[in-house]
Amino acid sequence: MRIVYFLSLLAMCLTEKAFSESITIRLSTFKKVTRGDIMPSKKVLRAEQVNTTDEAPKTTSVRPRKRKADVAIHLQDPDEEITEMTRKKPCASQACWNPDTGYTSPCRRIPTPDEVEEPVAVGSVGFTQYASENRFITPTRSTPLPTLCWASKDDVWNNLLRKDKLYLRDTHVMERHPNLQPKMRAILLDWLMEVCEVYKLHRETFYLGQDYFDRFMATQENVFKTTLQLIGISCLFIAAKMEEIYPPKVHQFAYVTDGACTEDDILSMEIIIMKELNWSLSPLTPVAWLNIYMQMAYLKETAEVLMAQYPQATFVQIAELLDLCILDVRSLEFSYSLLAASALFHFSSLELVMKVSGLKWCDLEECVRWMVPFAMSLREAGSSGLKTLKGIAADDMHNIQTHVPYLEWLGRVHSYQLVDIESSQRSPVPSGVLTPPPSSEKPESTVS
Repeated sequence: MRIVYFLSLLAMCLTEKAFSESITIRLSTFKKVTRGDIMPSKKVLRAEQVNTTDEAPKTTSVRPRKRKADVAIHLQDPDEEITEMTRKKPCASQACWNPDTGYTSPCRRIPTPDEVEEPVAVGSVGFTQYASENRFITPTRSTPLPTLCWASKDDVWNNLLRKDKLYLRDTHVMERHPNLQPKMRAILLDWLMEVCEVYKLHRETFYLGQDYFDRFMATQENVFKTTLQLIGISCLFIAAKMEEIYPPKVHQFAYVTDGACTEDDILSMEIIIMKELNWSLSPLTPVAWLNIYMQMAYLKETAEVLMAQYPQATFVQIAELLDLCILDVRSLEFSYSLLAASALFHFSSLELVMKVSGLKWCDLEECVRWMVPFAMSLREAGSSGLKTLKGIAADDMHNIQTHVPYLEWLGRVHSYQLVDIESSQRSPVPSGVLTPPPSSEKPESTVS
C-alpha cells in the first residue's frame, strides 16, 4: 500500500512539473512574438502573397492601418511661427485713394459746423500738405514769471494777457438800465460779499460772480430793481459751482434772499445767464492777478512758484482795497490786471509794480489817481485784518471773502480830493501796512 501511494504521489509531481514547464514555454513564446523576434516562415509569406494577388480584383480597397506618426497632431515650432510672422509678404494690389481721380483724401480732418474749411494742397506723392504758421507772439508786457520746468514762461504769460483782453465789459452799462442807479449795484455787491462770508466762500468766487453780473447786465436792457437780487444771487450760485469744491446747495442761496427768490427762479435764471454769457465763465479776476503779483514780489525759490510765498495779512489789506474799488461802477473802465497792479502800487513802490506786472507808469497813472480816494478812506477806517474762521485751514484763511462796512467806507470816498502823486509816484499808504522793499531782500514775517 505504501508503494502504491508513493508511486501515485510521484506521478502527480511529474504531472505538475510538466504543466508548469508548458506554461513557461508558452509565455516566453508570446513575448517573443510581441517583440517581433519570431518571423513567419517563407512558406507562410508566399501563401499570403498568392492569396492577396488572387483576391485583389475581387475585394475593394482595404483601409490600411495608420501609423502612430500619421495620426499625431502637428505642432508648429514657435521659432518657425515667429519667422513666418516677421517674413515680408508681397501686398496685393488694392484700390486706394488716388489724387488724380479728383476724390478727397479719406484721412482728411472733418471741420466742425461753425468752422470754415480751408482748401489744402496735395503733393506730388499723394499726401495732403497743410500750411502752418508761427503762432508764437512776443509778449506786449515783459513777463515777470521765472523759468518754469513744466511750460514756457512766455507762453503762460501770453495766455494770461490774452484772457485779460478776452473778457471785456461795458463801461456804460448803467446807461442801458434807466431804472437803476450806480448805488444799487454797490448795495448788491456788498450783500454778495456778506453771503460769501456766511458760507465761507473764496474771494475768487465773489469776483467771478461780480464779473458774471456786470457782463450779463451789458447784454440786457431796462432791468428793474426787483430783478436785481435774483440776477446777483444766480451769478454767485454759478460762481460757487465753478470755484468751490463743496458749493452750497441751491436752497441755501434761496434761503439768504428771505423768500424773495425761490429755487426754481434761481435755476431758471442760471440758464439764462449762461446762455447770454455764451458759457464764457473763466475770466482772470482782479484777485487772481493780485495773487500773481504778490507771488512774484515775494518769490524766493522757483520750485515753489505755485505755493503762496507772500504774507497773508498784506494780501488781505490789498484785497480790501480792491473790494472797496469794485463797488464803484467806474472800476469797469479798467482791466482786471490794471486794477490789481494799481492796488499793489498803493501798498508798495512803482519799481516793484513795474517788476511784477510789466506795466509802465503811463499805463498805471490814470487808475492809480482814480484809486487814491479809496486808499485814503481805507487808511482812515483801518483794515479789519486777517479773520480766523472755523473749519478753514490756516494757509487758506486769506482766500476767504470777508465782509466789512464797505458801503460806509464808500460814502467817504467822494469827500476826499485827489492828491498829486506825479512827483513822488507814490500814494498815501494806510497805516500799519507792510511795504515790500524793491530790493531782492524780502521780509520773513509781516508787521502788524
